[in-house]
Amino acid sequence: MSFFGSNATSNTFSRPSSFFSGTTNANTTTTAVPTANPMNGVDVPEAPEDTVQSLKFNPVAANTPIYLASGSWDNTVRVWQVSDSGAVEPKAMQNVGAPVMSIDWFDDSSKIFMACADKQARVWDLASNQVAVVGTHDQPIRSCHWITSPAYSCLMTTSWDKTIRFWDMRQLPTQSSLATINVGEKVYCADVLYPMAVVGLSNRRVKVFNLEGQPKEVTEVETPLKHQMRCLAIFKNKNTNQPTGFAQGSIEGRVAIQYIEPASSKDNFTFKCHRSTELVNGFQEIYPVNDLCFHPTHNTLVTAGADGRFSYWDKDARTKLKSSELHQMPLTATAIHGSGNVFAYAIGYDWSRGHASYVAGQGTKIYLLPCGEDLKPRKK
Repeated sequence: MSFFGSNATSNTFSRPSSFFSGTTNANTTTTAVPTANPMNGVDVPEAPEDTVQSLKFNPVAANTPIYLASGSWDNTVRVWQVSDSGAVEPKAMQNVGAPVMSIDWFDDSSKIFMACADKQARVWDLASNQVAVVGTHDQPIRSCHWITSPAYSCLMTTSWDKTIRFWDMRQLPTQSSLATINVGEKVYCADVLYPMAVVGLSNRRVKVFNLEGQPKEVTEVETPLKHQMRCLAIFKNKNTNQPTGFAQGSIEGRVAIQYIEPASSKDNFTFKCHRSTELVNGFQEIYPVNDLCFHPTHNTLVTAGADGRFSYWDKDARTKLKSSELHQMPLTATAIHGSGNVFAYAIGYDWSRGHASYVAGQGTKIYLLPCGEDLKPRKK
């Protein structure tokens, strides 16, 4: 794809020729692993200078390379090309002048949408390197998701202004709002897996929408989590491959699994995670769950915490598959490529311990790991 023309040098590692598609175990290494990179992952070069808020791989398509994009608090969106061999090459960067809270890709990987803290939603056309404002809210925008359906295509944004808005891209550069839904509370997190959208609110309630035809609210539930939600991720029914429920992560080191139409009341449950294994000054340390995502094939779950670890879970068997080694900083964002073979995660300060724990110059890192085998459910 020529629009990514760049003379940046690639960052190639001593990896198998099919690092991400093989059965390499990320815990296995024959050399000493640096403490800054305890999982011996592929270190993504030219990472953002401030905390990464969002990671997103481009959609899977024939003859299309793997691209990873990040949105961060240094006001930038960055793009890298990832090869099967473990080579990562910086391809493009755009400074939009405001912290980037969320990003999403256009269907053909030609554009990236950005939800920003300056109340504006933007689109970055990678071929022309032009950025346009596509929508505006009254408060910072928390999330953006590109929706493609048989009836329409549009950008969905959510905001602290207590609204969900849908934007028509056909009228650019004129901002054209297709619909606005008032949800009554600030939006803290959201996810979309067509035809389902879920939105987590500041009052600990989750609204579920059906996006077919005219977007409409299906149900509203109160989260079983007792404290503020940080993240949401939709999961699919293994038999129908259709969205059937969602996971929620909170600041209390706990995750809730919620089905839209549970076959049994026991289907919905919560579990503890990202907590210290030993007492600290007589107390257990409890850390926020900053992000979570589901494997596109296995439907297993990844959680990322402020404790500096990620964990793999089988929600159906209700078991932990694996936990990472301890990183030097909190994990702030995660993503799994649509092939199911590549896991990306970012580390950086998440401000969960306030200004007193901030260390100037600590920076951020993004790492890539093979994940296809580690996220497979275990055979019974």
